[in-house]
Amino acid sequence: MADGSVQGVTHDRYAAVRTQFEENLASADEVGASFCATVEGEIVVDLWGGFADAAETQAWERDTIVNVYSTTKTMCALTALLVADRGGLDFDAPVAKYWPEFAANGKGDIKVSHLMSHSAGLSGWREKVTTADLYDWEKATSLLAAQAPYWPAGTAPGYHALTQGYLVGEVVRRVTGKSIGAVFREEIAEPLGADFWIGLPASEDHRVAELIPPPPAPPPPAGYTPNEIQRSMSNPVIDISATKTRGWRGAEIPAAGGTGNARSVAEVHMILANGGVAKGKRFMSEAGCRKALELQVEGQDLVLGGPARFGLGFGLAGGMLPLPNPGSMYWGGYGGSLIIIDMDARTTFGYAMNKMGATTQGDMRALGLAMAMWTAMGTI
Repeated sequence: MADGSVQGVTHDRYAAVRTQFEENLASADEVGASFCATVEGEIVVDLWGGFADAAETQAWERDTIVNVYSTTKTMCALTALLVADRGGLDFDAPVAKYWPEFAANGKGDIKVSHLMSHSAGLSGWREKVTTADLYDWEKATSLLAAQAPYWPAGTAPGYHALTQGYLVGEVVRRVTGKSIGAVFREEIAEPLGADFWIGLPASEDHRVAELIPPPPAPPPPAGYTPNEIQRSMSNPVIDISATKTRGWRGAEIPAAGGTGNARSVAEVHMILANGGVAKGKRFMSEAGCRKALELQVEGQDLVLGGPARFGLGFGLAGGMLPLPNPGSMYWGGYGGSLIIIDMDARTTFGYAMNKMGATTQGDMRALGLAMAMWTAMGTI
C-alpha cells in the first residue's frame, strides 16, 4: 500500500508486538522496517510497514529487502557451523590446516574458533584499504593472511567488523571449493526459501530499500586518541552510499554486505533455535547447533570498548545485550538490525530497517519489540 501503513500477520497472543511496531513507525525514529518472530518453528509475527526510501514515496512491501550490515555475520557463522557439523571443519584446528598461507607472520597457532569469536587479533587490515578493495576477495583475504595479528589470539575479544567474514569465508571456501555466499545460498537459503543474500543478483536490485545514514557521531572527549586496534575499525571508513551501488550489493562481504528482511533473518535462524530443523527439513544435528553457545572468549572488547561474551559466531547472554534465557545468542548490525535466537524457548526475533541509528549492535527499536515478545510469552 502506498501509504506505508503496517501490514502483515500477528497471532492474537502477540497483539502488543504489533502495537509497538506501529508506535515505532509513527515516531521520528523509523521510516521503514520489518519484524518477524518464530516460536517452535512457526512464524507468529510477520510485520512490515513505512517507506523504503528517504523521500517516503515508495511503501515498504512484503518483499522489500535491505542491507543489514553485521547481522550478515550470523549467516556466515551458521554456514561455518553447518560445514563443521557435516564433518568438513574442525573449530579447534589451526586455520593454516585449511589455509596454509595464513600461517605467515606468527599466525600458525590461530584456530578457526578464534576467527569465529572475534579473538584472532585481526580486527582490521594494517595496510590501507578502500571500499572498492572489499569487492576483491583475493586482495582482502591475501592481505589478512600475510599480516601479523594486533594481539595474541584467544587472549581478548576485539570486534572484527569487516575482516571476520573474509577470514571465516576463506576457510569455508578452502574446505568446500565454493564461496561462502554460494554455500549459504545452496545449503541454507534456497532449501528454506529464505530471501537473504550474501552477494545480491542484479535482478533483485529493484526491491532494495534505501539506507538512511545515522546522525553524526559525537566528537571524542578532549585528548582522546584511538590506539592502533581501535583505528582498525575505520579502515576503510564505512560509506553508507556504497550500499546503493551494484559493486557493494553484488560482492560477497560476509561480515557486512548481506541483504534480506526480518522474515528471512528469522527463518534462517530457526535452524539453530529448533535443534537443526526448519520447515520440516533437518539441516544440522542439535549438538552442532549448540556449539554456537560454547563460550570462547569474554572481557572488555578491545575495539568496541564494552563487555563481550562471544561463542562461535554469536554474542552470548550477559555481554553487551542482556537476554532472559542462558541458551540465547544474538547479533546486531550497524544502524539497528538485530537477530535474537533463544534455544531454550525455541524462538527467533528478526528486525531490519532503513533509518539507521547511531549504533553498531541493535537499538531500542528492536529491543522494544523483543521485550513485547518476551512479555507476551511470559518470559519476563
